[in-house]
Amino acid sequence: MSKILPKQFRHPYQFNEKYKKPVVYFSMEFAIDQCFKIYSGGLGFLAGSHMRSAYQLKQNVVGIGILWRKGYYDQFRKEDQSMGVQFQDKTYYFLEDTNIKYKIQINQHDVWVKAFYLKPEIFGTAPMFFLSTDLPENDYLACSTTFKLYDSDPSARIAQTMVLGIGGAKLLDQLHFEPDIYHLNEAHALSAVFHLYSKYGSTEKVREKLVFTTHTPEAAGNEQHNINMLHQMSFFNGLSMEEVRSVTGIEDNTFNHSLVALRLSHIANGVSKLHGEVSRQMWKDYEGICPIIHITNAQNKKFWADYWLEEARQNEDWDTFKNRKRRLKSKLFDVVADQTGKLFNPDVFTIVWARRFAEYKRPDLITRDIDRFYDLLHNTDRPVQIIFAGKPYPMDYNAVHMFDNLVHMSKKFKNMAVLTGYELKLSRQLKEGADVWLNNPRVTREASGTSGMTAAMNGAINFSTNDGWVREFKDLFEEQNSFVLPIADHTMPTFIQDQIDLDNLYDMLENNILPLYYNHPEQWLELIKTSMAQVAPYFDSDRMADEYYTKLYR
Repeated sequence: MSKILPKQFRHPYQFNEKYKKPVVYFSMEFAIDQCFKIYSGGLGFLAGSHMRSAYQLKQNVVGIGILWRKGYYDQFRKEDQSMGVQFQDKTYYFLEDTNIKYKIQINQHDVWVKAFYLKPEIFGTAPMFFLSTDLPENDYLACSTTFKLYDSDPSARIAQTMVLGIGGAKLLDQLHFEPDIYHLNEAHALSAVFHLYSKYGSTEKVREKLVFTTHTPEAAGNEQHNINMLHQMSFFNGLSMEEVRSVTGIEDNTFNHSLVALRLSHIANGVSKLHGEVSRQMWKDYEGICPIIHITNAQNKKFWADYWLEEARQNEDWDTFKNRKRRLKSKLFDVVADQTGKLFNPDVFTIVWARRFAEYKRPDLITRDIDRFYDLLHNTDRPVQIIFAGKPYPMDYNAVHMFDNLVHMSKKFKNMAVLTGYELKLSRQLKEGADVWLNNPRVTREASGTSGMTAAMNGAINFSTNDGWVREFKDLFEEQNSFVLPIADHTMPTFIQDQIDLDNLYDMLENNILPLYYNHPEQWLELIKTSMAQVAPYFDSDRMADEYYTKLYR
């Protein structure tokens, strides 16, 4: 085994001395470019920025993901404009077939896996490999394992994680590449540890090589399965049940993937300061947990920030800056008009709520007081436009219902729009065109969030509950850089928290934000300047990628 990749797959740069240690980064999804649709949301956006910063900092990092034939899903409008879901085959001609094929066991059957390679020069990322089971050697069931990101069938979902984990670890053996660090971005690739245990014969050696990033306190992000079902599906790579229990410390029949990742890593991280605290509290009663630090998520400014807007800011050319921001709003409103038939005004204050639709993120919170919402959208003295966008998980029917309710509500207002197709391109346009980026999860439930970072990089002001990364953004500096709601007691029933946050949201919007925007435009510009100056470098993923080496890979 070598510490160096085969020649045809090597990094196109000499490693920075700080980042020479070889690291392999496993992630179920990567948002790298609009044309490469293998991601669902924030986890992928984060992983994509990480791979870009690894390239820019000349780090010895390799990414491993899955080549999803149908991606996550394509979001469209049905006849009544409610949300439709389409699974469409996709082909990526910029990937190279490595001609590396090998077998793994899934459900006690041989399944062939093939690796495809993304050259670093194509999108400016670390070298990356994407695994597929969509091969003529496999039957249809095995082929379909890498069709849909986050398949709703539990057995299919487990099989997908095995392709990433066991399949990814076996790929490194095929490459004769021996990294010092296996970095699991979430616990999806956990099955890799059982391959490593078989290879090295000790939990100590596995623990020495393994680090883990946990991204959420939500149950859906900390998967649990019946241990016997996993054993039947060959998840443990041939280990006996007795060995599995000895290695993982799982004594009952509930196998918690995040718990085992925390037991078999030598260090783990939450993705914001608050999330680190929440994670340590969440796992403190379990035995054998590794230390949990925090490394706050970040996004790649070079990729996300509008070049001309940033250039005008750096040159302190504020007339050009204001003209560019107005132009970016107009470009976004072209999308609004195309999708909804509504003509928005670039001189009107524009709120954007856009991210993955999930109940705890409360996409519809601002609409729940219908009288105040009606008054807000009919105010002629201080007019407001509002845009919603995001992709619910297609089988999360509650989230889809919230999306559809907003669509039908928007039919009553010429200045409210709900957009479909929330992917990298639309995400960028929304951030460039927003005046305010609205974010209102229940406090402690949003591990980090990153969409507000890239919004701030494009001259949008964050308007948020005091959760995730925004808490650090607000507290790192003396000057005001955002609007953050008072914290509601998160031990109260959720409907009471929601009402308190809703009341505070309207009070801040009506009494602080709108008067500042319309009555004191120069002060609003100063707020934008402060926000843009303070969001980077701390919330640029170059800082995050550096901290992974200095704090996690040490």
